[in-house]
Amino acid sequence: MARMSRKLGHFLKKAEHWLTAQVSLAALSLLRRLPADKALGFAEKVARTIGPRVSRHKLAVDNLRRAYPEKSPAEIEEIALDMWGNMARLAVEYVFIDKLFDFDPERPDEGRVEVDGIETFLRIREEQRPHIFFTGHIGNFEFLPVAAATFGLDVHVLFRAPNNPYIADYINETRKSVMGGLVPSRAGAALQLARILDDGGNVGALVDQKFRNGVRTTFFGRECLTSPLIPKLTRQYECDVYPAHCIRLPGGRYKLEIGDKLVLPRDENGSVDVPRMAQQLNDITEQWVRKNPGQWMWFHRRWG
Repeated sequence: MARMSRKLGHFLKKAEHWLTAQVSLAALSLLRRLPADKALGFAEKVARTIGPRVSRHKLAVDNLRRAYPEKSPAEIEEIALDMWGNMARLAVEYVFIDKLFDFDPERPDEGRVEVDGIETFLRIREEQRPHIFFTGHIGNFEFLPVAAATFGLDVHVLFRAPNNPYIADYINETRKSVMGGLVPSRAGAALQLARILDDGGNVGALVDQKFRNGVRTTFFGRECLTSPLIPKLTRQYECDVYPAHCIRLPGGRYKLEIGDKLVLPRDENGSVDVPRMAQQLNDITEQWVRKNPGQWMWFHRRWG
């Protein structure tokens, strides 16, 4: 009986995922028929209406209050609304990613995407050694590996697949068509990234998620756990590490920035100091978020 119950539960969960995916993908297919800017605007309007009614809104507002104790309730609510609008745009941008990312290195001033750090991309492409890029859940972080590919730079990206396997398959296929290699965030991912670096390849990762048993750090003055993976790989391979992020601009435009390579904190033996580097990554991400707070995912449990 217990075995039958487990099978039934598995079947019902699978059916739920399938139905959710069909509805979601059908909605995205309909949006695909619209001009990109109209579809994005429509999705943002809907999200700004529905977002405050979902349970995660309360978590987002609570996180914002703790991060910005000096802001009024109205200011906090406006940032939360901006967040929902940006999250909706991120979802729809998957559908139009081949149209939206129109940056051409030969004509850098003609498209809707501008890149700050072109010379850095070009220099890294010519270097015969491994590199690490990091970013956060801000703006359209999916544009970063697309930009690298545009410059002929192969970057293997560590990603966490959605819980819904049908939606995960759709996103993975979309990513593969315009990005470099993808490394699922699961058991064995660290070894896979290590092999890529060992072969002189490049890897990219998001660094602003809660990581159970991670390094104790702070973010917006609050204690949190941060993954030590990127600092440990940096220590092992002595890689150059670059910060990069992409924000949305008014008028349906985007700005991608890649910064100078980090000056890495080191211990008394000259090795990369893992806890201090984890904090360094948090501090840089916090700077990005403070400049554009409405473009970060405040509804996830970074601190909890």
